[in-house]
Amino acid sequence: MNPPEEGRDLFEVLGPGLVTGAADDDPSGVGTYSQVGAQFGYGLAWTMFFGFPLLASIQAICARIGATTGMGIAQNLRRHYPVAVLRIVVLLLLVANVINLGADLGAMAAALGLLIPGPLLLYTALFGLASVLLEVFVSYTRYARVLKWATLSLFAYVGVVFVADVPLAEAARGTLVPSFTFDREHAMALVAIFGTTISPYLFFWQAGQEVEEQHRRHVKPLMVSPRKAGRELARIRTDTLVGMGFSHIVALFIVIATAATLHANGVREIESAAQAAEALRPIAGNLAFALFAIGIIGTGMLAVPILAGSAAYAVSETFGWTEGLDRKPREAKAFYGVIALATLGGVALNFLAIDPMKALYWAAVVNGLLAPPLMVVTMLVARNPKVMGKLTISRRLAFGGWLSTAVMWIVAGVFLLS
Repeated sequence: MNPPEEGRDLFEVLGPGLVTGAADDDPSGVGTYSQVGAQFGYGLAWTMFFGFPLLASIQAICARIGATTGMGIAQNLRRHYPVAVLRIVVLLLLVANVINLGADLGAMAAALGLLIPGPLLLYTALFGLASVLLEVFVSYTRYARVLKWATLSLFAYVGVVFVADVPLAEAARGTLVPSFTFDREHAMALVAIFGTTISPYLFFWQAGQEVEEQHRRHVKPLMVSPRKAGRELARIRTDTLVGMGFSHIVALFIVIATAATLHANGVREIESAAQAAEALRPIAGNLAFALFAIGIIGTGMLAVPILAGSAAYAVSETFGWTEGLDRKPREAKAFYGVIALATLGGVALNFLAIDPMKALYWAAVVNGLLAPPLMVVTMLVARNPKVMGKLTISRRLAFGGWLSTAVMWIVAGVFLLS
């Protein structure tokens, strides 16, 4: 008989990687992929395949840092790098996450308003409140299971493709054969895709969740018990590959769905995920519209707590506060306080006269500028034997991580020069 760890089915093995990958397709990401499909048709669908190994590499490295050291990204930075650098990184992360939270909560409210007309600001506040209550008062074991099952909401976007009239040959060509026009529109689209896909909050979340999983299972960090490293690193690899693969497949389906419906019917400009859902109704029918709108709400309920949670991990690790979703609220008041305040900040942005697309633009600016230097430091940590002991990442994984880092530096440069 197989030991319990080896005998678990795939869904049990999946966890932080699956949830992190699914959260990458948050409502703001859905809006970006919808715009790409509407504006360029199938022309940039290939970026989903190109981006998959880049995201999978850097997320696997973040997960291994958490599992090996038993500490999150920010705590490792605090121990091995100047405090000033860490505080600048965390401040930028906090700003970007709050803006993203505001955009996602607003998109969820707008999507619900399409299905059930009502006061959007009230919907926004209720979504924010529900997210905080679930994250603070539901036990980590149950909450992790809820997040895992919530990833199934992403299949709504897969369903849209099946009810739309997709020219398979054209979609396959756009997906498998890279093409690119060197102009400002294509350059900005490329920046938007990679800025949305490879986001710093995902780094902090997946590393933090690996630490949470160790607490839940009452196991030691891998550098303390290296005998278990082989099995655990194999689990992390499977979890991350499946999670990031799932994320990119869903993103590809969103691009194909909007290309087959909106682009094919002359709709070229989409300013939000909710607008993409509304635009689908007269073209692809009520079922496609409803699936798209429901998907926005489902992915939002998945992404909002992760945005707030990653901010809480980063801030708590910076100041050495007690942290973790496995802690009772009274044991980690500051950690849960950051979750509540970040979410409240996102809700508050919707009550201000701020253009949501401009908010997303500036969130992308901050993420685009924050990701490359943070990825450099993450790579240095992962290759440092003083941090990782004998479990520094392999040369092959390091190559993938440095390639991903180089691409993000290029993306940041294009962003600044465009």
